[in-house]
Amino acid sequence: MKLLYKDGKKQALTFSFDDNQDYDIKLISIFDKYGMKGTFNINSGILGIKPEDNPDHNVYIKPEEVKEVYKNHEVASHGVEHKFIATLPDNMIVNEFLDDRRALEALTGKLVLGGAYAYGWHNEKIMNILRTLGFKYYRGVNPTYGFFPPQDFLDWLPTCHQGDEKLFEIGQEFLDCPHYVELPLMYVWGHSYEFGRSGNWDDIEKFCAMMSGKEDIWYATNLEICEYILATRSLEFFADGKKCYNPTLHEIWYEKDGKIESIKPGEYATVK
Repeated sequence: MKLLYKDGKKQALTFSFDDNQDYDIKLISIFDKYGMKGTFNINSGILGIKPEDNPDHNVYIKPEEVKEVYKNHEVASHGVEHKFIATLPDNMIVNEFLDDRRALEALTGKLVLGGAYAYGWHNEKIMNILRTLGFKYYRGVNPTYGFFPPQDFLDWLPTCHQGDEKLFEIGQEFLDCPHYVELPLMYVWGHSYEFGRSGNWDDIEKFCAMMSGKEDIWYATNLEICEYILATRSLEFFADGKKCYNPTLHEIWYEKDGKIESIKPGEYATVK
């Protein structure tokens, strides 16, 4: 039995972009053009405010725009005001995460169960606070340059940054990933304003064109991937390893003897 992604896909590609400046609108238009799925990490406390470090440019996305702008993608948390949580007392850390979640859920009407750490900083205490608050995943910034899913989704690290000089090389390595690797995942993170300020939108468009339309790739949001992989880890196996039970709400896909099969929620399957 070799686990696969949704609908029998062998690989997954996801993106994560922070700070909700209105450059997100153009980035999303590129994602939608090429069938990419992204997660956008938002500081609810600065929605609609003009960026202090670039006062001549537009504004952060406005609160009333959030639902429409990100309708095809995932809205996730980035802290209410992008505070450096290492300097905050515990009650303020809770407020930074929980108040952001409350505000974003009110704006989107959807659950907000993940996000990205401001400045990438986190430790075990912060991760435990997030678990208590009901978050399923949170992302750091240090690149792994690999394609393995994280062991702990509250310590999720990306494959690479959008501006990595080896982005296209890494992308090709992912496309050529050996089929015996189980659940390979490529994760690109960054900020849309990095493209906006440099004017270098060609790079992300070329990358999306390079990665698009692949039959074996599942283009998914961070939460979709997190929930699916957690579901695969919840499968319950017989002692002999030949059968398993799916106790989750997700249909789990796998390959057996060269054939793609699935286990529906609440069902048993012979997998070996």
